[in-house]
Amino acid sequence: MGEKRTIIKDLSAALADEDVYLRARVQTYRGVGAKKGFLILRQREHTVQAVVSVDADQISKQMIKYIASIPSESIVLVHAKVSKVLEPVKSCTVQDVELQITQIFCENKSDGRLPFTLEDATRPLPVGEDEEGEETEQATDQAAPKVLLVTRLKNRVIDLRTITNQAIFKIQAGVSKLFREYLDGHGFTEIHSPKIIPAASEGGANVFKVSYFNRDAFLAQSPQFYKQMCICADFERVYEIGPVFRAENSFTHRHMTEFVGLDFEMAFQEHYHEVVDMFEGMFLHIFEGLSTRYATELEIIKRQFPFEDFKAKKLRLHYKDAIALLRSSGVEIGDYDDMSTDQEKLLGRLVKAKYDTDFYIIDKFPLAVRPFYTMPDPQQPGYSNSYDVFMRGEEIMSGAQRVHDVNLLLERVKEHKVEVKTIQGYVDAFKYGVPPHAGGGIGLERVCMLYCALGNIRRTSLFPRDPKRVEP
Repeated sequence: MGEKRTIIKDLSAALADEDVYLRARVQTYRGVGAKKGFLILRQREHTVQAVVSVDADQISKQMIKYIASIPSESIVLVHAKVSKVLEPVKSCTVQDVELQITQIFCENKSDGRLPFTLEDATRPLPVGEDEEGEETEQATDQAAPKVLLVTRLKNRVIDLRTITNQAIFKIQAGVSKLFREYLDGHGFTEIHSPKIIPAASEGGANVFKVSYFNRDAFLAQSPQFYKQMCICADFERVYEIGPVFRAENSFTHRHMTEFVGLDFEMAFQEHYHEVVDMFEGMFLHIFEGLSTRYATELEIIKRQFPFEDFKAKKLRLHYKDAIALLRSSGVEIGDYDDMSTDQEKLLGRLVKAKYDTDFYIIDKFPLAVRPFYTMPDPQQPGYSNSYDVFMRGEEIMSGAQRVHDVNLLLERVKEHKVEVKTIQGYVDAFKYGVPPHAGGGIGLERVCMLYCALGNIRRTSLFPRDPKRVEP
């Protein structure tokens, strides 16, 4: 009790000849005859080689046999002496030393019948999509076992132990941290809005209905109404990080029924582009922070899923200009048509070729394709003061200036055939004076997926939910 524990990542040649005590997982064991063995010990993403050899004092052949019987992924307590190595141990993150084991105790034994090994799950693999929108994977070495995405997700706890997944979710945490950091620094207040709501916040049928005592309620499709109600309550600048639910029967690489939303709303002084300036700066802060503070994690991810570095600079296009770019490439699309997913991807390639950026904003979407609370553009009939943000040709944020005049809001509600009584609390909030405001909602998992070009959003969700998956 009270014995000092050592962390694997802190091991170095400076500790040579010192005795250490640590807890770790046994990642692999390789025996060399009956008198010697090599273990890879792991703590999170950090690994070190450990050596056990028969000697006259502490280690017997029976001990070697016992160690060889410890299943992979078991948790062990180890006493060892730190020893310098003649050549770097390239298979481990700690490469300049190894551990000479003097005592080992299996604290918690793994089943041993692993669904796959971490070595197999970390091997670089070219990726292709199957008919269900999930990835099938072909190993570069045809003799090596293949780990399908569906197998990974069924055994997610094991899959999450890989060094790649440890890095992916550090990146995800980094996006949230940088989002919060930037907005906190610009006078925003973090809020926590209800997720059980009386009416569909985004309209339409893509909503989960739940039984709420003696009446129906719904899972929030976004915190939209509550962000705006906070503006009505003079919060002026708010943001939220929380779950979002969408009852979309989609099996694409970028859709889930539950994801994490990064939402914000902000009152402005003269023009909604003040808000566009704000979130443009926020995204650039996130991208710079990822590239500088999380460079190690990005390199780890690249080893398994190679990708080009994300390029970002300020670029805003009017919707008309985006349509013109598509038409220049032979696409037939009307002035006020909404872009399909394939057209968005093509536009991303065209923008990259012309402007050399993976990040851009499209402003002034057609009013007909936006929700009822979107402010029409008073100077350009048919368009709206709304925008989307794109990464590598895919939308990761949608937003707009909101209607803040209660009479215009009621007109828009009527045009969209929304029953006022279902959103009465929201509408009533606008009766007592509201400043002009705008905001948007970002999909956290999409940002991570596209920044690292991972190809499937399920890779950036801890335990993804889609129409076929509600476990584990």
